[in-house]
Amino acid sequence: MIRTAFAALALLAPLPLAAQTVTGDAAAAMLFAPQSAEVEIVKDVLPKDQAKMLAMVAKDQPYYAAIAISPDEGLMSEATMAAANHHTVEAAVAAALAQCNAKKAGATDCVIAATVKPEGWQAQPLQLSAGATADFANYAGGALAISAMTGAWGIGASGEEAIAACAAKQEAATDCAVAIAD
Repeated sequence: MIRTAFAALALLAPLPLAAQTVTGDAAAAMLFAPQSAEVEIVKDVLPKDQAKMLAMVAKDQPYYAAIAISPDEGLMSEATMAAANHHTVEAAVAAALAQCNAKKAGATDCVIAATVKPEGWQAQPLQLSAGATADFANYAGGALAISAMTGAWGIGASGEEAIAACAAKQEAATDCAVAIAD
């Protein structure tokens, strides 16, 4: 029950992010390097040897990422799911848990075994996925829109164009909103 409540809260957590709009200059000061990430293994979810193996695999996932496992089935299961390249760790957690719970065979709800954040992470008013952060190098004004639920993003000359570019990246990106505008 507690895990189900956490999953429901995690689904709601990323939503306010899209309501914040900053300028390109302000965004540049808040973003992390797109290639540097660090893995946090959740203690007591996996045996030490599996946790070490997971850390090695997770380090190659683009931030923000989360890896969920079915406790009844273990790490080497079809239910193990990674959700990567989201705009917040909360969104990645929600996606990984939802995917894992949809595939699990056991009765116990899935749990998060690891998360991936940018190296030196600290909370910022704006957070972008590693992919969107790398693409921000092409931002020359206009607008950048993001989908808090899917991790999609798009750049355009106007907010409307950015939202359309974001929505075109993933069919499920129905929540695209302008995050950066000049």
